[in-house]
Amino acid sequence: MGGLKEVRIRIASVKSTQQITNAMKMVSASKLRRAQNAILRLRPYAAKLREIHQNLSNCIEGSSENSFSQERNPGKILLVILTSNRGLCGAFNSNVIKTAVNLLHEKYIDQYKANNIKLITIGRKGSDYFRKKKYPVLESHDDFFDTLTYDKVSELAVKLMKIFTDKEVDRIELVYNQFKNAAIQRILVEQYLPITATVQEKSTPSQKIEADYIFEPDKETIIRELIPKTLRIQLFKAVLDSFASEQGARMTAMHQATDNATNLLRSLNLSYNKARQAAITNELLEIVSGAEALKG
Repeated sequence: MGGLKEVRIRIASVKSTQQITNAMKMVSASKLRRAQNAILRLRPYAAKLREIHQNLSNCIEGSSENSFSQERNPGKILLVILTSNRGLCGAFNSNVIKTAVNLLHEKYIDQYKANNIKLITIGRKGSDYFRKKKYPVLESHDDFFDTLTYDKVSELAVKLMKIFTDKEVDRIELVYNQFKNAAIQRILVEQYLPITATVQEKSTPSQKIEADYIFEPDKETIIRELIPKTLRIQLFKAVLDSFASEQGARMTAMHQATDNATNLLRSLNLSYNKARQAAITNELLEIVSGAEALKG
């Protein structure tokens, strides 16, 4: 009966785990719905803002006075790495961390050896990993996902712009998961600063599209106001993408864990029934044998 007791304990343990994973799946599904709605609403706005910015840039010849577009030799690099505060979301965090580590040891190996690379981490999992491994973490923002607001992200965006314009770094890149759907998240390494010219911006003057806008007070003033706003929105979009991806990854992981627990329970119940049947059979054999012995 000792074997039966062990199987019963395992069944109870797996049932408890199944309840937890199923509850986490439901919570993540609820959070995913809100996060997905937020990122899907923001994307058209961010795309339109980017389009207006590009059109204004095309209308202004020699707009190189814009310090956010100055291409410099990438001697000093800043990576902004977005992970989650909690685990149990599959390969969500490990994929981001692996991509960032590959950047440090491959693409930016010279800057890393020369101590000319810094990290800003958003999310406790990334912060813990890179600090434990003694990577040059400049700042950690582990509270972003506790109460995710535009104002909080905007403060970091302003700080990143200042770091770049003060020439403390020559390039800033974002490493994060882009949300596709609940089951698919795509790792992106996106250049944040300097602002890169698009194909349209690189086209010849005859190919540039003149936007039909009425400017007040003037194009240059508007674009100087528009660029910081575009950069704040771009960072906020990356954070929302990462948050939605986290919830999708966790919901998928917990769904798979719940299914695995169901399959394991089915197997354990079968084993328990077989062991119980064998125990009953042995008891019957002992009773019959005892009865036969008494007859003799």
